[in-house]
Amino acid sequence: MNKQAEDLIRLSTKKKFYCKVLSVSSGKGGVGKTNFSVNFAYALTNLFSKKVLLIDADIGLGNVHLIINANPSKTMRNILQGQKIESIIQRCHNFDVLLGFSGINDLNEIDEINVPHIINQLSRISYRYDYIIIDTSAGLDSKVLNFLRNSDISYIITTPEPTSLTDAYALIKTLKNIYGYSKFRIIVNMYKSKSEALSTFEKLEYACAKFINLKISLAGIIQYSQKLKDAVKQRDLMLKVDMYSPFSEAITKIVRKEFDCAPCMKRECPLNNEKNHQCMKAITAQDILNLTNELN
Repeated sequence: MNKQAEDLIRLSTKKKFYCKVLSVSSGKGGVGKTNFSVNFAYALTNLFSKKVLLIDADIGLGNVHLIINANPSKTMRNILQGQKIESIIQRCHNFDVLLGFSGINDLNEIDEINVPHIINQLSRISYRYDYIIIDTSAGLDSKVLNFLRNSDISYIITTPEPTSLTDAYALIKTLKNIYGYSKFRIIVNMYKSKSEALSTFEKLEYACAKFINLKISLAGIIQYSQKLKDAVKQRDLMLKVDMYSPFSEAITKIVRKEFDCAPCMKRECPLNNEKNHQCMKAITAQDILNLTNELN
């Protein structure tokens, strides 16, 4: 592929947002991505007074509504019917949510989801929020890649399992090589020991540095939690059930780190000229050790 074609790929569908856009993704399913996204949105809204829109972008397999106990009568499927995005946004736990849908009615339905069109609509209403959080599906689907490369930061969730780690690297590598995207923060979820969590990150960090010349940062580590599983069964949020649990404390620390690392919390907007610039700093393994020591 020549340089001109590469530049066209990288520039296409990139839109200007008037808030910070965070995506949450993973190479492999079942790593706790959606639980992280929902509790992250809850913490931003209820603990830090931010205006948040959470988007369930797991096309065809959406399940955010199950965790937050929302009515799935209005979902992203309504966009296929020509409705504007603001007409299908719901309010839950003090933040806004755009639900995905589960199951398809015919094979063409997935193909009809136009991600650039969704991104255009999100850009148009983004001045209303401080954060838009996009909970993507797992894997290397083109729709996932489109959401990720339009994000200011992509939180990549992995577990210590080799398959999860390998797939996380494949996702990062694809975005870096095709789009030149490099704004990743890693979360190691479901660890059983701190050494296991840090070793997992170090393996991913080494692979990214050696094979794709990319420096990644560690956003946080989250311990395996049976209480979280119980909360999901009750269709409730862990942060709401027990904000002092190890899981909730880890989420809160990651949110605080997000503020510390945010290069721009709000961008200039024709309807909102507010600006808030903060310094960007890397999160080191020592930061995470300090963080986890605080939790114990």
